[in-house]
Amino acid sequence: MRDIFDVLEHQVTDNARNAVEMYAKELPEYQRAQSEPRLHDAIMEFAVSIRRRTISLAREGVPLSDEDLSFISSIGQDRGAKGFSESSQQNALTLHTSSMLREISEAPATHDMDGLLRMVTWFSAQAGTARGAYVLGFEKGRSRALSAVARVQACAKMLLADDPTAPDVVRNLGLPSPGRYAVTVLRFPASRALPDSGTRAALLEPFLLSHRVPMLWRRPEEFVALVPADDTDPAAVDRRVLSLARDFSAAVGLPCAVGTATGAVSALAEAARTAHLVSRAAPVARTPDRACTAADVFVEMGLVQLPELDDWLRGLTRRLAEGPDLVATLDAYYRADMNRLRASAALHVHPRTLDYRLRRVRALTGVDPGSTRGVRLLSAAVTRVRAGAWG
Repeated sequence: MRDIFDVLEHQVTDNARNAVEMYAKELPEYQRAQSEPRLHDAIMEFAVSIRRRTISLAREGVPLSDEDLSFISSIGQDRGAKGFSESSQQNALTLHTSSMLREISEAPATHDMDGLLRMVTWFSAQAGTARGAYVLGFEKGRSRALSAVARVQACAKMLLADDPTAPDVVRNLGLPSPGRYAVTVLRFPASRALPDSGTRAALLEPFLLSHRVPMLWRRPEEFVALVPADDTDPAAVDRRVLSLARDFSAAVGLPCAVGTATGAVSALAEAARTAHLVSRAAPVARTPDRACTAADVFVEMGLVQLPELDDWLRGLTRRLAEGPDLVATLDAYYRADMNRLRASAALHVHPRTLDYRLRRVRALTGVDPGSTRGVRLLSAAVTRVRAGAWG
């Protein structure tokens, strides 16, 4: 009676052919292999060889050798050099894993439970190692055709997607590889002055040399940088984030809002979502004076996601525009923790002028700026105005 290893060995060619056909069906970039015989043969050859090697090593209970990993990496490097995209390779790796597991579980000799267990155990233990070798090779191959800026942006995407191979790619690029990052989102208000795709890429090149962190433009109005945050002093991290934000805003030549959230390398997708929401609620400034976190604008983040409440607050405080400089006055007042002398100094006005303006706010809105209710309502309104949310 044949065991599962013999059965799988007998099916190698058929299983490999089925897998290659599935790649062509599911992945547009692999469809071109149908019209390029040499490329098709190379893909088929690897599909056969990786299955035979898997069966052999699983039968012996031996892990992948350095030579095996070097071979796998060379295949990834070849794919990268041939111009395959990162997304197609990620999808191909996922399809490979699912097809291998299906081939194992559906083998006719599944009554060989001992062999099945050995096969699944080996594959589960070695799949991540093989994937990492392939991805590193792929990135090396891509580096032949891609600029440093493109490689760094691809690396940033991997980190933000919580790809387990991303830290290896970071080290391969020669960038610092911390365990935590402050995901920092710079939001530029929509305007005709936003840089086009060519200008965006050109802006990144000198900036990468000076700051040496993973970064990318996620869309024309949103730039993301991952600032190392292993430092136990949060203030030191904040200074690095703000320095980067100021430098990049100056390079672009446009005002921006800054949102940041810190996360571990394995949980950056969630941190990125938070930083994005914070940036939408944070105030816009020509020269950023703070990098907002969720703690700074959590009320405004709620308003962003609840338009009916945002409209209500806008209506309540609409008459502030009748002021003289009432929004700027309230901004300075709350930034000074409602200290009259510090607020008036920041505004370059006499304290009595400040008092007059605060009374004017109360007369127009029916809300005392110094009351608990006033702080809750008016500080949120000021932030929404500074964020450019109300035109």
